[in-house]
Amino acid sequence: MDEIAILGVGMHPWGKWGRNFTDYGVHAARAALDDADLDWREVGFVSGAITVRCGYPGYVAGSTFARALGFTGAQVASSYSACASGATALAVARGQILSGVCDVALVVGADTTPDGFLAPNEGRRPDDTDWLRFHLVGATNPVYFGLHARRRMELHGATREDFALVKVKNSRHAVHNPNARFTKEFGPDDVANSPVVSDPLRLLEICTTSDGGAALVVASMDYARSRGVTDPVRVAGISLVTPTYPDPVIDLPYLATDSSSAVVPAEKGFKESIGAQVYAESGLGPEDVDLAEVYDLSSAMELDWYEQLGLCSEGEAEGLLRAGDTSIGGRIPVNPSGGLGAFGEAVPAQALAQVCELTWQVRGEAGRRQVEGARIGISANQGLFGHGSGVLVRR
Repeated sequence: MDEIAILGVGMHPWGKWGRNFTDYGVHAARAALDDADLDWREVGFVSGAITVRCGYPGYVAGSTFARALGFTGAQVASSYSACASGATALAVARGQILSGVCDVALVVGADTTPDGFLAPNEGRRPDDTDWLRFHLVGATNPVYFGLHARRRMELHGATREDFALVKVKNSRHAVHNPNARFTKEFGPDDVANSPVVSDPLRLLEICTTSDGGAALVVASMDYARSRGVTDPVRVAGISLVTPTYPDPVIDLPYLATDSSSAVVPAEKGFKESIGAQVYAESGLGPEDVDLAEVYDLSSAMELDWYEQLGLCSEGEAEGLLRAGDTSIGGRIPVNPSGGLGAFGEAVPAQALAQVCELTWQVRGEAGRRQVEGARIGISANQGLFGHGSGVLVRR
């Protein structure tokens, strides 16, 4: 797969600001344009990541952001794939660029979220799996996070202390991130003394909901060179995979796994296939990666991603964490941004925010959270209903 250049990145800080999602997206877009040293009128395509909580304009995010920035005749598209929406929007932009439809594109996502956990929209929808798991079982997202944590404890001997150490590590990174919502450093006792939300996970180990925005300016390699950018950060691979039947591991929003009694499961599980697709597209492997930004809806889930991205073998994630390998200064830092635990979920923006962080790191512009010598970074995310999401960037 041909590469595209990342010319600019921008974010609106995460928090609870109480404004329209468009404000956050426009802020991030203008920051990305400034970073790229481009005028808005040079953008030929706008790829918007959708929010479903902000009324009609949220469902037409591409044109909503284009209108807010000032209509120029640029082509637009809008993408929704839950937490994978940002990666989907980036993939759409890449396709437009590589097909020759445009030279430069803006990819932007933003969200305004409710307090508490994310829940389905109002109304009775008995054919909607997501609606059913809330209304029939009461299985909110933290219930799943707790089940995943329990599974890891049973299979690999993970402990509550291991889950706490993930939060401790990420909070130490977040202290140095001006875009993070939570920038306080926590110790193991702070985690242990926070309330239990979904046993064995405590309040500090589960991410909250947030408002925020993120944007990228991407372009063809020829366009980048025409502007004197000879060594840009590149998007080398994108993964948007779905699960393979049967998928024997329970996942959001499904209430039961597919039976594997008559059909042999695929060699790679769903989440393992996310990283595998990115590596295949880029021609690189986990041994080449210098850092990772992963989808830590809970601290326990971060440990799973170490193995699913091939950063270590199955059952070795706790050892990697305890040895300090996934901390800044370690062999393979994970979530140097602070992760979702420090940001919270602003759903259409978070896959793009991961790419922003990877870009700053690979450029050497991450300040006190800089991963020394970073040249290659990978992100992993997951959207509801089996939307994979991963991006590999390199320099």
